[in-house]
Amino acid sequence: MKCIVVGGNVKVLGRAVHSLSRIGDELYLEPTESGLSLRAVNSSRSAFASFLFAPLFFQLYEPGSPQPDRELFRCKVLMKSFLGVFRSLPSLEKTVGKCLILLKPRASRLVVQFHCKYGVTKTHNLAFQECEQLQAVFDTQRCSSSLCAPARVLAEAVVHFPQTLAEVTLGAGPGGKISLRNYVEDEAESRKTMVTELWLAEDEFQTAAVAPGSRITFCLKEFRGLLTFAEASNLPLTIYYDAPGRPVIFTLNDAVLEVHLVLATLSDTEDDLQPPPANGVSHLPAPSDDFVDDLESFMMAMETSASEERSGVPPSPTFPLRTSRPAQSHPDEEEEEEEEGAVPGTPPHKKVWDSYSRAWGRAQPPPHPHPLPPQFRSLFFGSVLMPGVPGPAPTQEVLAEDSDGES
Repeated sequence: MKCIVVGGNVKVLGRAVHSLSRIGDELYLEPTESGLSLRAVNSSRSAFASFLFAPLFFQLYEPGSPQPDRELFRCKVLMKSFLGVFRSLPSLEKTVGKCLILLKPRASRLVVQFHCKYGVTKTHNLAFQECEQLQAVFDTQRCSSSLCAPARVLAEAVVHFPQTLAEVTLGAGPGGKISLRNYVEDEAESRKTMVTELWLAEDEFQTAAVAPGSRITFCLKEFRGLLTFAEASNLPLTIYYDAPGRPVIFTLNDAVLEVHLVLATLSDTEDDLQPPPANGVSHLPAPSDDFVDDLESFMMAMETSASEERSGVPPSPTFPLRTSRPAQSHPDEEEEEEEEGAVPGTPPHKKVWDSYSRAWGRAQPPPHPHPLPPQFRSLFFGSVLMPGVPGPAPTQEVLAEDSDGES
């Protein structure tokens, strides 16, 4: 892969890297026929961002020819290393006239070369790791609410919130007004906490088609990064969202640029009993203690699915559906089964006294005295699929808890 960026587009590329640095610790580069894709995902899979630069964005764009029986080469680099190349945006605009990005698979190096004024050339050689395709599963057409506004309007509204604020709530009020309010987890503590709430009139938006009374809560850190890029690029920002717990999607569209930011939203405890919705998200109860092991197994299977398909091996399985076994057993085997309520490692007829149900048998924990608070849900992104292979079944869509506590 070889591409050349000239003029002010070098700074635009730098802004995109700065925006992606707010998402994850690794930057995924994928050269395709439709352009160069830069993507990032956080460790909990609750935030995903994608920047697709069309070939017209570059002075020269050569994605490279795929090898026989293989797709185009894609890789990932450390975000800290790539961000260091574009650290000073004002310096890039003043001194850099041309930027050359060269991907060398055989040498395992990603070369970023700056041609500066007075004949100065700066060359950065970055190590990379070959990876599979990273893609989030979402559909903006299935969202019931959408908003489109100039980035400047939203940036001026967000500036009133402190930098330390983690989550913000966006809601639809009467008369078509849109509210932005800092999220308070416990309503009882709202009297002791400073609450900032802003109302935007309907005429502030280019388009506003929202469900009355709809309200979602999402992380503000990643949203600020996209707003900074959108405001500097003077592009309108479109927001697609649905019920709480389903992902909110932010998009930017231009003739040479396409941007998507997908964030998990705070789910209500009442929604946990609803059937799995669209956009690759389902409301599941709190995971068990061994869910982390299943999570790691699923991620390993997802990353190796493409390589197995290329070699003819059946694709790696995802989480199987856990169904109860049919009640078919031999009479002799039933006699060998332990009685219900027996304590492991003790004589077969010994049982335990359940102080809660006041009966002999298997002890059951008492019900939780307080309802569980709302929790952030993390998105799982679809496995890599080759052309001609059907997509994953809707029953395999998985949701995990946000456990890393990013702010």
